[in-house]
Amino acid sequence: MDKEISKDLVKRKQYKRWTTVALLAGGLGIAVYFLNNTLQSSIKANKIRIATTEMGDVENTLTATGEVIPAFEQIITTPIKASVKQVYFTVGAKIQKGQPIVELDKSLTMIELEKLKDQLALKQNSIEKLKMDLNKKIFDSDINDKVKQLNINRLKAELEDTKRLQKVGGRTQEDVTKAENALRIAELEKSQLENELGYNKKSVGANLKDYTLQASIEEKNLQELKHKIKMADIVADRAGVLTWVNDKIGTAVNEGEMLAKLADLGSFRVEGSCSDVYAEQLKIGLPVIVRINDQALRGMVVQIKPAVSNGVIQFAISLDDNRSALLRPNMKVEVYVITQKVSHVIRIANGPAFNGKRKLPVFVLENGTTARRREIETGLSNFDFVEIKQGLKPGEKVIITDMSQYKHLDQIQIEP
Repeated sequence: MDKEISKDLVKRKQYKRWTTVALLAGGLGIAVYFLNNTLQSSIKANKIRIATTEMGDVENTLTATGEVIPAFEQIITTPIKASVKQVYFTVGAKIQKGQPIVELDKSLTMIELEKLKDQLALKQNSIEKLKMDLNKKIFDSDINDKVKQLNINRLKAELEDTKRLQKVGGRTQEDVTKAENALRIAELEKSQLENELGYNKKSVGANLKDYTLQASIEEKNLQELKHKIKMADIVADRAGVLTWVNDKIGTAVNEGEMLAKLADLGSFRVEGSCSDVYAEQLKIGLPVIVRINDQALRGMVVQIKPAVSNGVIQFAISLDDNRSALLRPNMKVEVYVITQKVSHVIRIANGPAFNGKRKLPVFVLENGTTARRREIETGLSNFDFVEIKQGLKPGEKVIITDMSQYKHLDQIQIEP
């Protein structure tokens, strides 16, 4: 029969087992630590970058992208509805002032011009007809008025004769009354005629004014169409480079549709874009650095477009040297908008060693072969430089390569 093992004996065995495991783990950790120190305590000089601290300015920037476009680009549109008849230049051609670019088929517009001329002539003829009618009515009314006046004079004379004869018994009161009524009727007829003449003058005058205004509108439309036909001779009004042209012969184009783009490649500007996360930081007047092939051009934000599209905000940059030989149309460039600046501070060239943290360790060269770890504090930074607030002095040499795998070491050796 088996004998039961005591509880104290079981506990002692478990304690011994855990102690053994702990010692093995500790020993393994120590071995790994010393092994790392042994294997990774040195680095080849050709695998690191070294920069020297100096005094200077540091500008804090937000990163954006940009595209170089001509400072002046003229969009040429068709002033009439027509079709493309001939194209004289291809994209990229240099064009002098006065040279034709595109020829349009203006035949339909010329027919419209003739139609407007006929409409204007019709209106002018109607005006002349109204004037003749008015003059006739005035003449006829004037003759009738004179006849009425002569009749009134005759009736007045007859009334006087009737009154004299009544006094001597040759006429009755009834005859006098008839003569007076006849005179009154004649005077009323004359007044009616004069009133009708005045109405006719105003009525015909109003019609004449309407026709005159219509004729004036027709004449303006005619002059406008003549001007459009003249402008339909698509010629360059200044020298430049053709950046786009509608070269599809026979294509119908409506009034206002683009035919060509003419750019002045003597000067440029930059259209920038960045995330709308930076919308509050982006302001008109902020200085800008435009980087082209490791070279930098300075400029300024001159316009911020109010609309945000797909999380992107766009802005315009005016360059200090907008005629630089580095600039090419449609070139993609890096843009850095300066939001803050500090002057005469300790700075060092930016590199992988600086990961955005304010406090971090770096390796500082104490001589040509030894680098010691040191804790530093950084400030503003940009593509080129990092501000050093604490931990470094001007003239010290620092490894700016990513040294995170050596962060457990206090010093490393630099091998040639």
